[in-house]
Amino acid sequence: MQDHYEVLGVSRDASQDEIKKAYRKLARKLHPDMNPTEQEQELFKQVTHAYEVLSDPNQRAQYDNGGSMLGDMGGFGFGDLFENFFGGGQRGPRTMAERGQDALIRVELTLAEVVFGVEKKLDIDTAVVCATCLGTTCRPGTTAKVCDICSGTGSISRQVRSLLGNVITSAPCNSCRGYGQTIPEPCLDCRGQGRTRAKRTLDLNIPGGVEHGLRLQLSGQGEVGFAGGPQGDIYVEVSVLADEHYEREADDLVAVLEVPLQDAVLGTSVKITTFDGDQDIEIKPGSQSGDVISLKAKGIKHLRHNGRGDLHVHLKVLTPTRVDSKEKELFKKLSELRKSEKPALAKRSQSAFGRGRRR
Repeated sequence: MQDHYEVLGVSRDASQDEIKKAYRKLARKLHPDMNPTEQEQELFKQVTHAYEVLSDPNQRAQYDNGGSMLGDMGGFGFGDLFENFFGGGQRGPRTMAERGQDALIRVELTLAEVVFGVEKKLDIDTAVVCATCLGTTCRPGTTAKVCDICSGTGSISRQVRSLLGNVITSAPCNSCRGYGQTIPEPCLDCRGQGRTRAKRTLDLNIPGGVEHGLRLQLSGQGEVGFAGGPQGDIYVEVSVLADEHYEREADDLVAVLEVPLQDAVLGTSVKITTFDGDQDIEIKPGSQSGDVISLKAKGIKHLRHNGRGDLHVHLKVLTPTRVDSKEKELFKKLSELRKSEKPALAKRSQSAFGRGRRR
């Protein structure tokens, strides 16, 4: 087996540009169109194969390290090499039917709809298969015709002169645009598109637990492609509206309950409105701002498994900013009763920097 560097007549440290120039020079001289003898054709194959190996950095490294001189033949053939130099034409006509475009739809949800999930009906304006031609693009009673210019191949071949001699190249047919057929009488209703615009209603099932910005993919629900091609996809992007009372933390719900001072001191029972209806909450005597009352499984549905998060109600004890004379007298009496208590710095674990107590 001849050395690839010797075949091209270059040194082992030759650059890619030097290898390419050497190949072009030899290929011009040995090209089969100019030298039809079997011996010269065989030399041309050797030159071409040597260039295939040495022009590819990975194959060249393997060859330089003693790799197989024949194993690299599977990379690409002689025809592929010429396509790299001169550009290859398409092989056979391309199909007329094309996939439809994808569409993005934004849907606004309330937090209540996120908690449990919701079914919505979306009215969309999209492309559907033409009811007249059924996607054929032809007027009823007519059919597509084989292109007279390319004879149905979808491409036109021509011979051009190059550094390597005469080379056959191909390009898409301008008459049929590469389809290999023409439409003498296009459908009047869709103007030869095979599709028309129409409104349709889409049933959308949004599961509980979706987050703001999440996109749901509806495969094959988008617009029909040219010539009745397959439908694209619809992506539904979720936008969650802010709620008046509740915020979301992962799959938990969080709310703040304002408690009058006297109720925090004496304790009370209060009814709050949740997404599950009214719920009774027991505020124990001596409750403090920051205390948390948790209601199990009253939060948001988990998106990927069963169950729900919790609802956490944070207490905020309200200190009156205005009191009348009677109330002031009562607070004075209370102060006299608890005169041993004075304001003092709290330890960090007991201060406002610490976490509230859960109840």
